[in-house]
Amino acid sequence: MKKNKKRELLSIIVPCFNEEEVIEETYKRLLNVLKNLNIDFEIIFINDGSSDNTLNILTSIALKDNKVKIISFSRNFGHQPAVSAGIHYCKGDYAVIIDADLQDPPEIIPDMLRVAKEENANVVYGVRKKRKGETFFKRFTAWAFYKIINFLSDVPLPENTGDFRLIDRKVIDAFNQLPEKNKYIRGLISWIGFKQIPYYYIREPRFAGETKYPLSKMIKFATTALLYFTRKPLKLATTMGFLSIIVGIILTFYVFLSLFFKPEQTVSGWASTIIIIIFFGGVQLLTIGVMGEYIGSIFDEIKNRPMYIIEKTFNL
Repeated sequence: MKKNKKRELLSIIVPCFNEEEVIEETYKRLLNVLKNLNIDFEIIFINDGSSDNTLNILTSIALKDNKVKIISFSRNFGHQPAVSAGIHYCKGDYAVIIDADLQDPPEIIPDMLRVAKEENANVVYGVRKKRKGETFFKRFTAWAFYKIINFLSDVPLPENTGDFRLIDRKVIDAFNQLPEKNKYIRGLISWIGFKQIPYYYIREPRFAGETKYPLSKMIKFATTALLYFTRKPLKLATTMGFLSIIVGIILTFYVFLSLFFKPEQTVSGWASTIIIIIFFGGVQLLTIGVMGEYIGSIFDEIKNRPMYIIEKTFNL
C-alpha cells in the first residue's frame, strides 16, 4: 500500500503589541482564509509585551482552537524580535509574516501561496502599489528611506515593501542560522537570496487602534537597516575627512597668498577662522558619530544577549 502523502503545513506569523481592538477580527479573517485552503496550518501569535488585554483575548482563542499558538514575551522587545521568534518556532513548509493591524489583507495569502508554487519561488514579498490611510510624511519618508538604503547597501532591497511576505522552508532554515541579534528582517531575507518575486497589492488603513511605529521607532529601525547592511557611511566619513584636508590645504595657500599680496585685508582674519573651525569641527563630529554608531552595534552584538525572553507559551 502507498503511504498517504503528508499534507503541507502553512505557518502564519503574527506579531502583536497592544492590539486588543483588532486581534479577534484578525483571527476571524485569517481563519476564514485558511480553512478554505487544501493545506494544514498553524497561526502563531507573538505577544510582544502588550500592556492591554491582547494576551487574554489570544489565550481565550487558543483554548478553543489548538491551531492557534501563542508566544508571550516577558516585556516589549520590538517588532523584529517578535517576527524572529515566529520564524524560529514555526514548523511550516511555508510561513507568512503578517501584522495584526490588517493593513496587509489576509485574503491575498492564497494567491501568494499559488504564485510561490507556480513560479517555484522561495519568497513572495508584498509590494504596496497603493498605501491607503497613510500621511504624505509617512509615504515620503518611506520613499526616501528605500532610496538611501539602496544607494548605500551592497544588496538591493525591493522598494515599497514591509515584512509582509511568504517564505519557504529553505529560507526559514537559512534565516534561523543567522546569529546577529539586531535583525532587519526584510533586508536579511533579501540577503539570503534564492528565488524571490514580488506580489503587488493595495495596502489598507489600520482596521482599528493606532500605529505602533512612531517617528522615534522609525528612525531606530532605519538606523539598524543602515548599520547592518552597509559600511558605506564609514567610507563616506573617510572621504569627507580626506576632502576636508584638501580644503584645509587650499585655505592655507589662500591665507599665505593673502598675507603677501593683500596684507591690508588679512588683519582681522576672524571670518576665515570661524569658517575653518565650523567646517573641520562638523566633519570630525560627523565622523565620530558614524563610528560611534557602528561601535555601539558591535557592543550590542558582543554582549550576546538573547533577542527576546519568553514568559509563557500556549499550544506550542
